[in-house]
Amino acid sequence: MALGIYISVPFCRTKCSYCNFASDVFSRAVFDRYVDRVCADIASSTATAREMGGLFEREVDSIYLGGGTPTVLDPAQLQRIFAAVRSRFRVLPEAEVTVECAPGTLSPEMLESLAASGVNRVSLGAQSFVDGEAAAVGRLHKRATVLEDVGRLRSTGITNLNMDLIAGLPHQTGESWQRSLAETTATGAPHVSVYMLEVDDDSRLGRELIAGGTRYHAHFVPDDEATADFYLAACETLEAAGIVQYEISNFARPGSESRHNLKYWTRQPYLGFGVDAHSMLHSADLQNESVRFATSDSLERYISGAPLQKTPVTAVQALEENFFLGLRLNRGVDLAGILATFGADAMRPATDTVAALGADGLLLRDGDIVRLTARGRLLSNEVFQAFLGGSCHPELLQR
Repeated sequence: MALGIYISVPFCRTKCSYCNFASDVFSRAVFDRYVDRVCADIASSTATAREMGGLFEREVDSIYLGGGTPTVLDPAQLQRIFAAVRSRFRVLPEAEVTVECAPGTLSPEMLESLAASGVNRVSLGAQSFVDGEAAAVGRLHKRATVLEDVGRLRSTGITNLNMDLIAGLPHQTGESWQRSLAETTATGAPHVSVYMLEVDDDSRLGRELIAGGTRYHAHFVPDDEATADFYLAACETLEAAGIVQYEISNFARPGSESRHNLKYWTRQPYLGFGVDAHSMLHSADLQNESVRFATSDSLERYISGAPLQKTPVTAVQALEENFFLGLRLNRGVDLAGILATFGADAMRPATDTVAALGADGLLLRDGDIVRLTARGRLLSNEVFQAFLGGSCHPELLQR
């Protein structure tokens, strides 16, 4: 089975107040050291897979550069990373190659670099088309910047675009949210990701909200009910525009679903490189079903060669993952397929959980297919936790 490749670029022009990722503003002096490390890790990936006890595959059908903002790298640095991937792996001709871009970072040289590197999909972090909302959380672009970037990407030949939006930003109202949705559909982007604002202590805005303070415009954040309403409005508006929901946070025109992200949700193998990058490979050890491993979330520790954190995945844990990852998808989970793979004894606790969540109105069962209800999507993390037997993978729950 072909691999997905994920490469983390943790550098940003500015740190948005809502951001809870392992990214930040760093001196450009560290960029070369970081790219050197990533390229070295790519070159040694066969040995790494063996050391972690995973089965290695050279064929690759998806590459995803995320962050952070990969397009703050110099174009030559970006091309070095792609060259390292292509020298170590056999990238299939039809591979999906995605780069995340912050609006306003696409210089003519960067556009040329993307095209030269074989990039055929770009994810633009618009977050809002209302300039005041974007500015309130530290975004540096305006509505016009996003629209200009869309036009320039298309003129380069990159037409497979994703637009990121966040429901629940400070100052957001039902009216302003509808403006962002209308602008998004008007761009013609075939894929849209809609995330509800996460409130936790890993972001400045989240900490301020938890503390009940007013910094970072925290006192202008819509309440949970309003944010949920914005999300439901997005589902309705995008569906009416032919951009159909296929996963909790993701919507696409038919054929434009993110092939790379589908690897995560369907438990296909992938390798991650860079800060806070996660990998999953099928296990070479018959005692385990697969193995997960991750790099350090500290830039300096990563560059210094901090050891990987390894997590073997047993058959029981793999069954749990099939539920809490598969249920993210609107198509749901096929109970018959899981039964055939894992057996009736292993399935019994999950069957009881399905029945209990169905009685609570969070799951809908149609024959052998189980799906989240609309309410279940709003409470998805609670649903997913119900399938875990003490083997939680927080990074999977948050994707």
